[in-house]
Amino acid sequence: MPSRPADPAGPAVPADPADWSAAAPEAELWLDYDPAARDLPGFALGHRVLAGPAQTEITALHRAGVRCLRLTGPVRLCADAPAASARALMLLREATGQGLAVLWRAECTDGCAARRRFHHLYPPEGITGAPPEVVADWRATYYPSKCVFRRGPGFVEVRDRRFGTLELFTVDEPGHLAQVDALAEGVGTDLLPDAVRRDFAEAGLIAEQAGRAWFLPMRVRRWPFPSLTV
Repeated sequence: MPSRPADPAGPAVPADPADWSAAAPEAELWLDYDPAARDLPGFALGHRVLAGPAQTEITALHRAGVRCLRLTGPVRLCADAPAASARALMLLREATGQGLAVLWRAECTDGCAARRRFHHLYPPEGITGAPPEVVADWRATYYPSKCVFRRGPGFVEVRDRRFGTLELFTVDEPGHLAQVDALAEGVGTDLLPDAVRRDFAEAGLIAEQAGRAWFLPMRVRRWPFPSLTV
């Protein structure tokens, strides 16, 4: 599997595993993308704590007709992010993959926001601690399916354009494939095999926050452009 230089943000800060299950993000929900429509009677669904697995929660919301959500708390992007921020980012990954609009604000104090690690996610309204041009770049360069993965028989292919050019990664080692589903919801960094952790980190395909590693690419559900473009 090809690699790129590791992100210089540094190692994740361990956290009490109990914090992960307790740190469920809260979101405000609407049935329409349009801000004007969201003000109409019946379009606002109120607030909900999204305590379940990210894919399960977002799939259920999408099937229920939700098309826009607002994360009520700020989301820290850095390696020292708490469990609530890591879980919120995984919800963002799933919501982006399902085509939902997400209203949210980010925080960054170590410069990681400028390195485009999260630029495949629906862009934030602002980033506290980062220059205005960072969020402007994120919003200007964002498009659907910027970093996605799809499964084939005995392999996973990742297509990544976060950094400008298309990078292809083929994951076919059995030990690596066995961790992809678990990484979608976060795996304790101490439970992840060293070779898997190293290879995915060097390829820029995982984030490590709150004592867990989680997979950054989104599941591809449909091609918004011809596949060679994506």
